[in-house]
Parts: sequence; structure tokens; C-alpha cells
Amino acid sequence: MVARRFVPKMKVTRGDITRLKVEAIVNSAGKSLLGGGGVDGAIHEAAGPELLVECRTLGGCPTGEARMTGGYRLAARNVIHTVGPVWQGGDHDEIKLLASCYSECLKLAIENQVRTMAFPAISCGVFGFPVDQAATVAVGIVRRFPYPTGTIERVYFCCFEDEAVSAYQKALAQP
Repeated sequence: MVARRFVPKMKVTRGDITRLKVEAIVNSAGKSLLGGGGVDGAIHEAAGPELLVECRTLGGCPTGEARMTGGYRLAARNVIHTVGPVWQGGDHDEIKLLASCYSECLKLAIENQVRTMAFPAISCGVFGFPVDQAATVAVGIVRRFPYPTGTIERVYFCCFEDEAVSAYQKALAQP
């Protein structure tokens, strides 16, 4: 008999990621990690100025990697910042870089004993990544990631717009 591989429970939710009561939320950040628009700006605003102070100590983050900070005034105790790729038509390793964002965030979550976490639709805003492709990448990485026993229990995909909710629900419905 083959042992069944562990996969955390996944759920799509619509709303404001800064209000979720999870242990870590993921920030779709710019390379400087110093705030910006969209999800990045909302997280920095909700977390308060202490987040910016800590982010300044990190020296930025390359595309496809991740860094972790405290959550400060957020409901989440941690923020995992990742820099997604800018969509350039799909011929510039965008899918590989987006997959790396999700894998690196999961690695940091496991290293820091995070049990519940939420991802936004990384790179789907101003970075222009097609949401259907991004959802397929995100769900695929979360499903296939090699989780050690007793790690992440629940992953939320927190979407702000109906198009993203539909794309992530469709991706979750695929085997």
C-alpha cells in the first residue's frame, strides 16, 4: 500500500487579504519591498509604519524569491513578501518565476512553522499575468509541494475580483 501524500486544504475566498485571520499572508511586492500599489500598498497601510522599517533592513528581494517579516497591526502575525514576474508575453520565464514565488513562500512558511496562510493572485494586477494561467500555476505548486509531516494545514487564495475568484475555483476543481 502506498502512503498518501499530504496536501493542505485549499480554499478560494473573495475579499481583503489584510483582514484574514491566518498566521501568514503573502504580499505580492515590488523588488524594493518598500510598498507600492495594489496588494502591496494595502498590506503596508494596514500593517503600519513598523512594516516599512523592517522591510528597509532586508535589502529588497529578487523576482521569484521571498522574504518574511512580522505582521505588526495585521490580523496575520507574519507577512511573506514575494516578487512576482511582470508578464511579457510568456517567453521570459514568467511561469517558472511565478512557480518559484509560490514554492519559496511555502518553504518560508514551513521553516517558520506557519499552519495557515493566504496568497493573493500574485502578478495578476499591474504586473499583467493572465489570471487563468496564474491560478493554474498557484494551485499546481500548492498541490505538488513536498510538505513535511505536521506543517501547513490550510492555504487560502484570497482574490479581490470576481475574475480571479472564478479562475482559482476552476483551478481547484481540476484534478
